[in-house]
Amino acid sequence: MQANLYALGAIALWASLASLGVALTHVPPFLLTGIALLIGSLPAWPFVLRDPAQWRIPVRTLALGVYGLFAYHFLLFIALRHAPPVETNLVCYLWPLLIVLLSPWLLPGVVLRAPHLLAALLGFAGAAIAITGGAIAGGQALSGTLAWGYLPALAAAFIWASYSLLTRRVAAFPTTAIGLFALVSGLLSLLCHALLEPAAALQPRDWALLVLLGLGPLGGAFFMWDRALKLGDARHIGILSYITPLASTALLLLVSGRPLNASIALATLMIISAAVIGMRAR
Repeated sequence: MQANLYALGAIALWASLASLGVALTHVPPFLLTGIALLIGSLPAWPFVLRDPAQWRIPVRTLALGVYGLFAYHFLLFIALRHAPPVETNLVCYLWPLLIVLLSPWLLPGVVLRAPHLLAALLGFAGAAIAITGGAIAGGQALSGTLAWGYLPALAAAFIWASYSLLTRRVAAFPTTAIGLFALVSGLLSLLCHALLEPAAALQPRDWALLVLLGLGPLGGAFFMWDRALKLGDARHIGILSYITPLASTALLLLVSGRPLNASIALATLMIISAAVIGMRAR
């Protein structure tokens, strides 16, 4: 239960990512990510200043953290530039399904049973309905064309799923080390901004939203996610994660003043059913 609560906390923070992102669309993506990740590292600083040893982790562990936080966002932004955003978002949300499917391969002693697979597929179907239904409600047209940008989107989904599972395979590290992952990933993002993006001037409102983004979906959520993975069953957490696109789409519709539609209700029913099936699976 404690692991599920941490996972739900991370999911609740990630649900605000799309809404905050819409409000910051004028900020270059690497600049946005770099600043937000640097702010996201701040919750760990009081603990590290009191005990610097908490950031003395093996290089392999740090590399895994940068692989998860930096490489995921790098590929996501590449995908969004070269493929339709709704479909890209849908491909990226294969990561909860991949967490369930990869668990037996990456975690010793974990067995994938039929109810887990059924719940994961039902959850993905619900997420697909939530994302596409929300896009249609927002007046966006769905594209049926193929784009090479789907490949980095798929790679991003694999990276987040494998990072989430591989944190259980490296030497144990304190959750405060997530702050170091965010710090290094933020600096790499700012380097990408300097090399690949034009300079941008930020207004006071932008900084306020960046603080919310950094302390929430690109900061606090990572700490909660790490605690959930350390304490819980990766298969159950992966299934619960399908609440993220549902909550994100619903919040985006509410913030933009659009009504919730039947697709959101159907997606809710499917994702809740998937969570119940997954939690009851042994």
